[in-house]
Amino acid sequence: MNYGWLVTLHLLAAIAFAGTVFFEVIILEAAGGEVPRAVRLRMEQAIGNRAVRIMPWVLLTLYGAGISMAWHYRSALANPWSDPFGMMLSIKILLAISVFGHFITAMLWKKRGKLSGERSHRLHISIFIHVLLIVVLAKGMFYLRF
Repeated sequence: MNYGWLVTLHLLAAIAFAGTVFFEVIILEAAGGEVPRAVRLRMEQAIGNRAVRIMPWVLLTLYGAGISMAWHYRSALANPWSDPFGMMLSIKILLAISVFGHFITAMLWKKRGKLSGERSHRLHISIFIHVLLIVVLAKGMFYLRF
């Protein structure tokens, strides 16, 4: 696939994923205290059900395009510590792998009935921090030179 299309798909999927995480962590959790508990739980359940149907496709697009784009930078990844670009790209990839691990963990916990509100909250905060770091690294890769 054309590299320009890969970048576009990757960016659109990243916006969808990061936007969802931002909404859940920054907006939904803060607004949750202002509505009755039953309403909040029903809303969280409805949003969660929708996310479970959409996020696998978003993640497939995000990671599929990301892996395909990594091939374009295989020379930088062959010796990632030789320059800032390769180093930041490698860290970004490690963070993305960690986010995927968080997603798998959440799915397994949910399937086993172990995804409590506290665990879900911690996972969301961790993913949010990962996503922020990935975005900063993605921009920095093309602008920062040590």
